[in-house]
Amino acid sequence: MKRYLTLAILVLLAVSCGGRRGHKDAEGAQEDSLATAVAEKPASSPADSLSDLKKMSSLPQEPIFDVVTSQGTFRVKLYKDTPKHRSNFSRLALTHFYDGILFHRVVPGFVIQGGDPYTRDTSRVDEWGEGGPGYNIDQEILPEHKHKKGALAAARRGDLANPLKESSGSQFYVVVNPENCQHLDGEYTVFGEVVGGQNVIDRIARVQTDRYDRPLRPVKILRIRPNDMMNRRALEEELRALEEGIDLDDTEEQTIPDVTEEEPIVVQETIDSSVFRGRKLKHREKK
Repeated sequence: MKRYLTLAILVLLAVSCGGRRGHKDAEGAQEDSLATAVAEKPASSPADSLSDLKKMSSLPQEPIFDVVTSQGTFRVKLYKDTPKHRSNFSRLALTHFYDGILFHRVVPGFVIQGGDPYTRDTSRVDEWGEGGPGYNIDQEILPEHKHKKGALAAARRGDLANPLKESSGSQFYVVVNPENCQHLDGEYTVFGEVVGGQNVIDRIARVQTDRYDRPLRPVKILRIRPNDMMNRRALEEELRALEEGIDLDDTEEQTIPDVTEEEPIVVQETIDSSVFRGRKLKHREKK
């Protein structure tokens, strides 16, 4: 069995090395009504789809993606124990779904939220927060994944309309201040974390917004792509561990280099954390 697993990972390494080519929710808001988001996917050719599938097969168990924004680049790692969210985020990123999408909700001292394809169209600003790929994802809420600083999690509809706590198909948020997000633990799926460029998250969290938490100057996701070098290194480590019979879960966590050499921006929070306890991270519903 070990021989076959070794051969399988060697094949994956060969593929990897072969070339690089809402309106703001009011505090204590009522639960959302049922609604279905309209699917909006960037056009891609059959050749692109084949290339994307090859890239998917070459990703390690916990892939690293670089999120390139108009405010700088931050790096995220996806967790292997939330496989549905990991695969979904990876596929959307590789098929360019997120290219050109805005962070439509920025709440200082709380979170930044994006992933809605409607935000590509400024004429639909009143619908921002309602869009998605046309499906939900089964929740993968695990007690060990907390809303720590830099946690990457999925937005979702409210409990009355969504008792199973299914995640939005594309909308996600990143935690800015964990002290104000403790009430979200066990309620939303945390499927990754920021491992580089946290200063960019803090910078985005400081932009000026309107009364609906929308940035006055657009904060755009230019692209989200896998970090080829780091993912290849992770695959090589997985192969080495397999050959030596090492359980990677028992080893010390790998130190991941930061995206930039900039000093992190220290955000001084002066807001009473109690004002966030009723805040939700909902995928907005149609009016």
